Amino acid sequence: MADDGSTMNVEDTLAVDKRDMPYQMDEGLGERARIGLIVLATDQTVEHEFRQIVNLPGVTFYESRIPFVTTVTPETLTAMERDIARVADVIMTGLRLDVVAYGCTSGAMIIGDEKVHARIHEVRPEVPCTTPMESTVAAVKALGANRVCLITPYSDEINRLMRAYVRDKGFTVPIMGSWNEPDDTKVARITPASIREAVLDLGRDDTTDVVFLSCTSLRAAHIITELEGELDKPVISSNQTLAWHCLRLAGVNDKLPQFGRLFSRPLA
Repeated sequence: MADDGSTMNVEDTLAVDKRDMPYQMDEGLGERARIGLIVLATDQTVEHEFRQIVNLPGVTFYESRIPFVTTVTPETLTAMERDIARVADVIMTGLRLDVVAYGCTSGAMIIGDEKVHARIHEVRPEVPCTTPMESTVAAVKALGANRVCLITPYSDEINRLMRAYVRDKGFTVPIMGSWNEPDDTKVARITPASIREAVLDLGRDDTTDVVFLSCTSLRAAHIITELEGELDKPVISSNQTLAWHCLRLAGVNDKLPQFGRLFSRPLA
């Protein structure tokens, strides 16, 4: 004790104090591929399903959240464009990314894939980009399909715009169905059993040769192979096609049959 009664600051005695130790460096995590993912503030599903799908040696993904209100409308989706560059800029700042994905299906449709790419390239020049709409078009082509059964959670206004988008890409959409739920937080709580029922109900029709579950909030990745077995046709979802497209754009061509027929296919 010091004379004034306070405790003296006595440094502990070190047995070893080794500094500036030598070290070696490797490529770090993601030596095969590093994926950047922009996730809606309200999305509860896409990160969870990405963790399952891209769980491969040497592959990592890093995400950033983009502001979004809960209600999906053309206006709220359009408003996201102003934040895309900012949130892309803080994913692994200054370090290599092999692909950047914007994780909103309806947002990509409303904003437009080209504008999404342009905003990302403001901060990540020349890095390959993709969106759920872009990846779905690539997936349908890779599967050799043409007639799409479209299943969504969106309001009718968004649904009609999405059907028009798919048709503009050269495909037909003879069958579609929707839960007409505009609240993104509720969409994430639609049960896999409800999704399964809708796919089997609408997907059995012979006028379609692929079923597309649109929306990154839908929990579908783990039931796709089961549904394909029952329908004997490909079933794809926003998260599944986005993960597949990210891997293929990054040069990772691993086959992952547990996540559907799509994962046996390269880019077309």
